[in-house]
Amino acid sequence: MFSRILDVMSTSEQPAPQAAPQAVYQLPLTDAGAPDVPGTYIYLPPPTDPAYVVRFQIQGTSSITREGSLWVNIPAKGEKFQRDHYHEYRLKPDFNGITQIDVPIHEANAYSFYTTYTPLPQWSFTDVAPTKPTRTATYYIDVCPRLTLHGQQVPVESIIVFSTLSKFMGSYPTDWDNHLRGISERGYNMVHFTPLMMRGSSNSPYSIYDQHAFDDQVFPHGEKDVARMVAKMQQQYNMLAMTDVVWNHTANNSKWLEEHPEAGYNVETAPWLASALELDTGLLEYSKNLKALRLPTKIRSVDDLLKIMDGVKTRVLGGRKLWQYYVLDVERNTNAIAEAWISGQVTFPEDSFGEAGIRGIDTVKDWSLKQKADWLVDHALQGGDRLGERFRRHADPSIGAALLCALFGRFDSRTSSTPDQRAAHGAIHRILDEVNLHLYREYDGDAAEIMEQLYNRIKYCRLDEHGPKMGEITDSSPLIEPYFTRLPLNETTKKHNPEALALVNNGWVWAADAMRDNAGSKSRAYLRREVIVWGDCVKLRYGDGPQDNPYLWEHMAKYTRLMAKYFQGFRIDNCHSTPIHLAEYMLDQARSVNSNILVVAELFSGSEEMDFKFVMRLAIAALIRECMQAWSTQELSRLVHRHGGVPIGSFDTDEVLNAEHSGEASKSTTAKREVIKKIKRSPVHALFMDCTHDNETPAQKRDARDTLSSAALVAMCSCATGSVFGFDEVYPELIELVHEKRIYSSANSSGGPIKVQAGEGGIGGVRKLLNQIHVEMGKKEYVETYIHHDGEYITVHRVNPRTRKGYFLIAHTAFPGYGNGNAGFGPTNLPGTKAKLIGSWNLEVDNSPETRATVIGDKTTLRGLPSQTKELRGISIESAGDSTTIKLPEKFPPGSIALFETSVPTAEHGDGLDKFVTSGAGAAFKDVNLTDLNFILYRSDAEERDSSNNKDGTYNVPGHGTLVYAGLQGWWSILRDIVNENNLGHPLCNHLREGQWALDYCVGRLERMAEKRKFYRIAGPAKWLKARFDAIRKVPSFLLPRYFAMVIQTAYNAAVDRSMELMSPNIRDGQAFLRSLAQVSIQVTGYTNSASLWPDTSVPSMAAGLPHFAVDWARCWGRDICISARGLFMGTGRYADAKEHILAFASVLKHGMIPNLLSGGKLPRYNSRDSVWWFVENIQDYTKIAPNGIELLKERVNRRFLPYDDTWFPYTDKRAYSKASTIEDIIQEVLQRHASGLDFREYNAGPDIDSQMQPEGFNIKIWTDWETGLIFGGNQFNCGTWMDKMGESEKAGSKGVPGTPRDGAPVECIGLLYSCLRWVSELYEQGAYKYKGVTLDGSETISFKEWADKIKANFERVYYIPRTPEEDADYDVNPKVINRRGIYKDLYCSGKEYEDYQLRPNFPVAMTVAPDLFDTDHALYALQMADRTLLGPQGMKTLDPSDLNYRGYYINSEDSTDFHTSKGRNYHQGPEWVWPTGYFLRALLKFDLKRRKTGDERVESYQQVTRRLAGCIKAIQESPWAGLTELTQKDGAFCGDSCPTQSWSAGCMIDLFHDARGYEESGY
Repeated sequence: MFSRILDVMSTSEQPAPQAAPQAVYQLPLTDAGAPDVPGTYIYLPPPTDPAYVVRFQIQGTSSITREGSLWVNIPAKGEKFQRDHYHEYRLKPDFNGITQIDVPIHEANAYSFYTTYTPLPQWSFTDVAPTKPTRTATYYIDVCPRLTLHGQQVPVESIIVFSTLSKFMGSYPTDWDNHLRGISERGYNMVHFTPLMMRGSSNSPYSIYDQHAFDDQVFPHGEKDVARMVAKMQQQYNMLAMTDVVWNHTANNSKWLEEHPEAGYNVETAPWLASALELDTGLLEYSKNLKALRLPTKIRSVDDLLKIMDGVKTRVLGGRKLWQYYVLDVERNTNAIAEAWISGQVTFPEDSFGEAGIRGIDTVKDWSLKQKADWLVDHALQGGDRLGERFRRHADPSIGAALLCALFGRFDSRTSSTPDQRAAHGAIHRILDEVNLHLYREYDGDAAEIMEQLYNRIKYCRLDEHGPKMGEITDSSPLIEPYFTRLPLNETTKKHNPEALALVNNGWVWAADAMRDNAGSKSRAYLRREVIVWGDCVKLRYGDGPQDNPYLWEHMAKYTRLMAKYFQGFRIDNCHSTPIHLAEYMLDQARSVNSNILVVAELFSGSEEMDFKFVMRLAIAALIRECMQAWSTQELSRLVHRHGGVPIGSFDTDEVLNAEHSGEASKSTTAKREVIKKIKRSPVHALFMDCTHDNETPAQKRDARDTLSSAALVAMCSCATGSVFGFDEVYPELIELVHEKRIYSSANSSGGPIKVQAGEGGIGGVRKLLNQIHVEMGKKEYVETYIHHDGEYITVHRVNPRTRKGYFLIAHTAFPGYGNGNAGFGPTNLPGTKAKLIGSWNLEVDNSPETRATVIGDKTTLRGLPSQTKELRGISIESAGDSTTIKLPEKFPPGSIALFETSVPTAEHGDGLDKFVTSGAGAAFKDVNLTDLNFILYRSDAEERDSSNNKDGTYNVPGHGTLVYAGLQGWWSILRDIVNENNLGHPLCNHLREGQWALDYCVGRLERMAEKRKFYRIAGPAKWLKARFDAIRKVPSFLLPRYFAMVIQTAYNAAVDRSMELMSPNIRDGQAFLRSLAQVSIQVTGYTNSASLWPDTSVPSMAAGLPHFAVDWARCWGRDICISARGLFMGTGRYADAKEHILAFASVLKHGMIPNLLSGGKLPRYNSRDSVWWFVENIQDYTKIAPNGIELLKERVNRRFLPYDDTWFPYTDKRAYSKASTIEDIIQEVLQRHASGLDFREYNAGPDIDSQMQPEGFNIKIWTDWETGLIFGGNQFNCGTWMDKMGESEKAGSKGVPGTPRDGAPVECIGLLYSCLRWVSELYEQGAYKYKGVTLDGSETISFKEWADKIKANFERVYYIPRTPEEDADYDVNPKVINRRGIYKDLYCSGKEYEDYQLRPNFPVAMTVAPDLFDTDHALYALQMADRTLLGPQGMKTLDPSDLNYRGYYINSEDSTDFHTSKGRNYHQGPEWVWPTGYFLRALLKFDLKRRKTGDERVESYQQVTRRLAGCIKAIQESPWAGLTELTQKDGAFCGDSCPTQSWSAGCMIDLFHDARGYEESGY
């Protein structure tokens, strides 16, 4: 069922916040709809008032938003939970934003959600077949129950369960009240009762006779007595009640089974069990006949057993002819097949004879006997899906007849050549015998397993020393436990088929698959005798749902609801054998009565993954774990560590997430304040029992004195804990559940109060203290623990992470063989921690053989061994400052404990240290600007050294290495993973514990920089940081990593918040990926001493990338900046920075070009043909994006060189900056100089400016072909575009040979040229540009429109490579050189013709800036080729992999003889560059939207783009540089020589989002 449909609003459309505070648990979903949280297990705390919410977060146009809906079965307030009732939330795609869906949690349960959507088809240039709607897997949200006593919440971590075997509690109500009062006095707050229902004939509480009736021997008034008892427990004894729910089986004498045998597994309901029943019956008869067969009935030796086993093999397995359940009846099948052949009833399976066809030919006749048998098995064998009746397996006669036809031909009595019937009969008989060989082997395998299982079980029960020694074999104690209960014959059972009256008994199979039904058709466990059976319990058969067994489901549902009516907790008995769909249904029934039932389970699936599956689907609050399973102190320490809690000093991000953010203080007091919570990795929670009713006691398994130390260790764990009746009393041994008839006795059940003190009769007085402390720690969230194991000692320190109050335990365990001393335990030091002794005790027990015999021999009463706790004195506590040293006395024997109260004085801040260090950052950062943030957040090592005159670099963490940034990002990049993984062992944590150098470094660099005039605003953050670090300097060193992380993260968040305030709304409101990209603009733009945009003026400049291009001449690259600025500056609202960079490059225009290397205008180098076209495109972008951007054209800029004059002079020359031009004039000069042609040699040509280049490479020539309007340039000795790698290897002979010269007319340059021409032509028409065109030789002029028209008229002809040879005549192509069709050339008329035809990622640039040059159909197909051939996980392959020059791995240090790769010559010959991905996706989106007609179709365009962003999104999240890399190796592999954060990589991605927003605003 599905409820009403709810439309989801994007973030920007959310209604105004309300006044009530709101806790929010963020649940981001991946592109595939899975929870994007650690481990995917979602475990949330109990419901609150007001309700907290789960906030589903779906990024942009995630795949699941395509016709997508989120379905959640969390009910609205007041609505009844129904597992199959899902609310639908339609997902609204928003490429630039995020969809958020808030779902309030009002009650506990195991909730689930999934998404439905229509999968995205593979992108194609043409229409594709629509995909079918699909749904994701179901995911679960478990909400912990809210338990209360007297109106106060009882956290699960403070629960202490006391387990009782109800049948030993004595008379109700007197004995029960005394025991319950004593349990309460000791501080237990929940009592677990084994089932209180009517018991079956075995008297086991787990063999329930009537699930609907309480035991009338105990509760004469039935349900009323139970109701009164539970109410009294809560009101007077302050305890909750828990009981077992037993769903798997019922007592073998349950009366209702006689009426409903279909509730069990019998041969009628489970015919596959026929052979198991036959075997079981045979074994019972054999057991009865042993004496008559003169076989031993008392097994005294292995020889006796072997004699019996021989009889089992011959008389039972052989006598019962069990093989008949496996094999075919050869005679019957032979006759049937022969008759079908003779009568012409033949069926030929399709293609069954392969090439032989359906006529009998020699190929089939020549088959071996095994081949013929295999064919029959593959095509004719039926009944092989499961076991069943004898000879269930048989061959289909008509198909078998087809084989005879193939061998002998068709039978036709009318012809003289009738095949030989006798020969055919004999042939099929032999083939069937061959078939049976395999089936007999199958039987032999099972028979061997049956014999093995029977031998081992009988040996254990009758012979083994550690077994039960069951004695003589009799009718009442047969050779082996029966697997079936035979219902009695009476008036009721006579109505049923006799085969329905033998029901399978329940049991368990060692290491079985918990999701497999051991009595189901796919299992042979009952036949193979693999089940450890409980003969008093019939296994219940539920099937797949209530429809399969209506009476049983309702019967057990009624039982479950009855239990939920009175009990606040369920223990699921034998959960690993419970069908999970059954448990889910029954718990739904229970929670319909009480949604806050605490569900714990006995679950031993043998697989943590399987445990999680049960826990998630059933909302199991805790799995029962047993302290007594530990066989040594070391193992016990491991268990305590596992359940103890998170380590002391653990990281907590919630406090930082909810720190006061920048600007928050000014918000209206009526606005809702959200308390944001991260869903953290959650283990499977435990109910850690010091002993259960299934465990041997310490007096049996260890040393009786270990009772006290084990109780204390368990009590210190940060989870629900528990014990069992008899543990505190030091019972000598495990109570036998079924046959024991004595009743409990306890010194604690006298009816009087129990004081916290030493005393006799067990550990009751000390236990009360331990329980009080456990409850306090649970309620006050003492969640951090430090556990230390030293010899036979375990110490546990558990603290509250906020107050730093804690408890410290020293426990001397008592495993056998360790004497009575203190075992030489040395002094214990608690650094920075004060400790106060609460008390110290040991336990003395008389466990002598005589005493044990007396206690165990008591005929009426279960008693503990004589014991008493004693106070221990002589513990020394020495203080030194705030630190404490504890020394134990000589007398501290095994089983002793010492308990202390602890505190950390330096963590006691007025407002709480956590609150102090996470507050005030917003105000401290409110005045800083973006260049301040560049210093605060980032600065690579080279930049830091540059600004400090080489005094400081980035910080080096011993054992980890140098941070990538000196600023906060450098620290947060490693702290992020440390915090998320709670990795307190990281080298940074060790370094912080060793000293406070990191704190000094962080504060010092800010304080020093704040003293400089242009960075005065940093004083606020510096002051804030110093105050917080001063506060945490005093805490113990083991806490410093936690507080350092809190301070750094708080400062980091405040800095990022401030950066968002300073950027444009599209960034602030955008998705996380876009905001991360925007941070790169801050990362790469800042002041450096060695580089600026101007020779004499220091201004912030953009680095091409970090750390390779950080300072000096290598920082500012004309091409890189112009490609990056649209995204990093204009796309983020940094218009002033964009303008400053445009003016700077305009000022150095020379030769009609801008320099590739700016060098602050001092030594600009003019060798890149493409840079100027990126520059004018940048100006165009500014005029269209920036407010009043068109005014830039009238801005005047002083010129480094004289206009239209190629004369070189130094920047100090008086001519430098003596002339000024407008930006309009600069553009015109660019166009005019290129129209006229350029031919010059670089200034200072030679090794001083390029040591690799050959002399010819310094010659720069550019010209225009006025037939086509295309501009050409370059030669085979230089590389004037962005693919500019020069060969450097003398060894390989590549020195001076460019990897990619790209001379001629590069496709992207023509696109940029055309874009400029169209733009200025339009401006001229509008009167916004004063020039109409350019002057050619002489006085001839050509307008910009005419020039652009020439390009457009020729572009497709000269660049397009048609898809078919038939079209070649229409295009300028050489078919002999074509490698791939349907693409656009990379070059036109280059020095090597084949290079023109190479597929590279440059044509999408032209598509983006000049889309009208392209035929739309051609463009879409070419984009498809690029998509499938070039696109990698992050970047674009720089060369088609099918090209002979493709080399996908770039290693700049390689100095080999390989001409292609040595010294990294293949930089652009295959490695995958990231910045072209931005242009490719922009082109893809632009052209794909053109053909989309509906809203849904347009959404698909955005989703296709989103899918292709996944690699970049992941990369920026994981990169310590917090940016996108320059390039990757083949298929996205890491490249060590790549610049790890590159300006244009991020900038071009922001461009994509900018385009998308423009399309959305214009109605696309």
